[in-house]
Amino acid sequence: MPRVNIPVTQITRAGVAAPTEVTGDATNQHVVTNNGRVILLVRNAGTTVARTVTLRLPGLTDGQAVTPKTVSIPQSASRYIGPFPTDAYGSPMQIDVDNAELKLLALGI
Repeated sequence: MPRVNIPVTQITRAGVAAPTEVTGDATNQHVVTNNGRVILLVRNAGTTVARTVTLRLPGLTDGQAVTPKTVSIPQSASRYIGPFPTDAYGSPMQIDVDNAELKLLALGI
């Protein structure tokens, strides 16, 4: 199956309603349209262990795949992550999660 899209909610001075979280899909994983001005809000809805979100880096260095960036989200906590330069993270940007307890939002700034 294709990766699950995380829609980007553009923040405006007039304000926007809080977007609906996307539930982490550890099987199909996720993708977001990245223009270099995207922030992820990742929430760990679990109460027992930290969970990990992985940001795939599409490039190669000296012919070797670049190690993905991982961020640990403590139990019952949230982290804002970004922005993501398109030359390093790509557009679309691929995001992997290790568990459905992770909830994701993408905000455009």
